[in-house]
Amino acid sequence: MARYTGAVCRLCRRERMKLFLKGDRCFKEKCAIERRAYPPGQHGQRRGRRTMGYGLQLREKQKVKRIYGVQERQFRNYFKKADRLKGITGENLLVLLERRLDNVAYSLGFGSSRAQARQLVRHGHILVDGKKVTIPSFTVDPNQVITVKEASRKNEFIRGAVDSARGRGIPGWLELDAESFTGTVRNVPTREDIKIPIQEQLIVELYSR
Repeated sequence: MARYTGAVCRLCRRERMKLFLKGDRCFKEKCAIERRAYPPGQHGQRRGRRTMGYGLQLREKQKVKRIYGVQERQFRNYFKKADRLKGITGENLLVLLERRLDNVAYSLGFGSSRAQARQLVRHGHILVDGKKVTIPSFTVDPNQVITVKEASRKNEFIRGAVDSARGRGIPGWLELDAESFTGTVRNVPTREDIKIPIQEQLIVELYSR
């Protein structure tokens, strides 16, 4: 599967906001947005024109793709699935993305970033209801239990990420037992549970063109 291998701080600067792609670095003064809050590239500081219409919709879609670490085809498939579900398409889209196993592992604090959580899933460190799942896009359901494999609980990166998550906070639709490295999906997330500043209606408008 294709994946972005460039400097992720450039992505935050392009969107002019923190996407929290670098884990703890995003909370420190070394964060690229703190030092250079303008788009990367030769003309970054001169991009002063106001983005409107299609450009605004495109930027919103790109921002969400980068936050959750999905590629274009996969994102479009999520949108099609969200459009088939009952309810508001934009909210359905965000809920589907939130329920990805790599995002849940990150939200529980098992990884310091979604990229690190995705790698943990792929390498078999994460269990769902006691069974190893190595598919980052696996959709979790209410009452499922997400745990770190016992042999992996001594990993310094995982332990450090869990400690950091306590200060970051755990979403209300998840429950964490940090001592046993166990998380429980209490219910399906609602739009109110998703605190990321996203205007999902712009994405719906983009795909409705």
